[in-house]
Amino acid sequence: MQPYSQDLRERVLRALERGDRPSEIARRFDVSRVWVHKVRKRVEKTGERNGSRIGGYRRSQLVEMEAALRAWIAAEPGLTLAELQQRLLEQGASIKIGALWHQLNKWDLTLKKNPLRQSARSRKHTSATRIERSADNFTHGSESQDASSIPLE
Repeated sequence: MQPYSQDLRERVLRALERGDRPSEIARRFDVSRVWVHKVRKRVEKTGERNGSRIGGYRRSQLVEMEAALRAWIAAEPGLTLAELQQRLLEQGASIKIGALWHQLNKWDLTLKKNPLRQSARSRKHTSATRIERSADNFTHGSESQDASSIPLE
C-alpha cells in the first residue's frame, strides 16, 4: 500500500487550519476521517507535516558489533551461526540466527564450510565402481560370475 502524497497531506492540513470539520475534509478528499485526525495529531505532536517512513529504515543491532564479529570469524573460521549467536548474547545483543545470517551475508562474511561434508557431497563414483558394487550385490560374494556378464540397468 502506498502512502498518501505530500500534496494531499498539505491540502488536508490547510483545510484543517481553515476550520473545516474532519468528516467534511475526509469526504472532499476521499480519505478516511481517522487518517485526517492522524495527520492533525502528527503535526500537533511533532510539528512534522510529512508522513513517516514505511519499512526498510531500521538499523541492524549488529552494526556496532561488526568489528567483533569479523575478529571472531578470523580467529575461528569454523564457528557456527549458533555459536556466534551465543557470543553475541553474552555481549548483550539478542538476535535470531536468520537475522544474523542476513547481516553476515550483507557484509560478505562467509563461514567456513565443513570440509568432510563438502568432500562427501562432491565425491563422484565412476561407472566402473558402480558396476563392481552392483556385481558384488548381485552375486552375494560368489566368485563364479565376473562383472562383465551382469546386465546393466
